[in-house]
Amino acid sequence: MISSKPVRVGLDAMLTPDNCALVLIDHQPFQVSGVKNIDAALMINNVVMLAKAAKAFNVPTLLTTVLKDRGGNLIKPLQDVFPEQTPIDRTTINTWEDESCVRWVEGTGRRKIVIAALWTEICLAFPVIHALGEGYEVYFVTDASGGTSVEAHEMGIQRMIQAGAIPLTAGVFMAELQRDWAREETAGKVAEIMLEHGGASATNLAWELQLLAGRPGSGA
Repeated sequence: MISSKPVRVGLDAMLTPDNCALVLIDHQPFQVSGVKNIDAALMINNVVMLAKAAKAFNVPTLLTTVLKDRGGNLIKPLQDVFPEQTPIDRTTINTWEDESCVRWVEGTGRRKIVIAALWTEICLAFPVIHALGEGYEVYFVTDASGGTSVEAHEMGIQRMIQAGAIPLTAGVFMAELQRDWAREETAGKVAEIMLEHGGASATNLAWELQLLAGRPGSGA
C-alpha cells in the first residue's frame, strides 16, 4: 500500500483535461436491469454525457465489461461514443485486480482517476478503494453509476468517501474540464453535449439560443 496525501483544495485539486483519466465499468444490460436507486434511462443519459465530455476534452477513457457473454455487451449508446474501442472484458469483480486494466491506467501517466460503474456498492467501490491504496487520487461519478437499492448505492458512496475518494456528477466533470468559456476550442462541444443530455438546463439553453438567433449580430 502506498501512502498518499491528495490535494483537496486549491487549483491543483481541480480536474483538467491533462491530469485525469476516466474508467467506465460494466455498463451492460444485466447490470443496468439491477439498478434501483436511479431511473435507468437517466443513468444511461448521464454516463453517455460523461463519456462525451471526456472525448471532447481528449481525456483518456477506458471501457470495460465483466463476462460480456453472460451480462451482455456494453450498452450501445455508450459504445457509440468510442466505436473504435473494444472494451476490456474481465472475469474479476474488482476491476483493479485485472492486470490489463491496471496497465492501461498506468500507461496514461495520470494520477487522478475518475470512475463510474455498475453497481455502486461493488464494481465501483472495490476498484475505487483499491486504487486509493495504490496512491491514486480517485473521483467517482455518482449519477453515472447505480446500485441495486437506494441503501446499497448510498452505503457504497459513504464507504468510498470514508476511504478518501471524491464524489462528483457527470455535469460537474464536464464543467470542471471547461472552467472558462473563453476556451472556445471546447465551449461549442460542451454546449452541444448540454443540448443533448442536459435535461432542464438543455431546454433553457435551447431557448436562449432561439432568442439569440433572432438578434442580428448575436453570432448564435
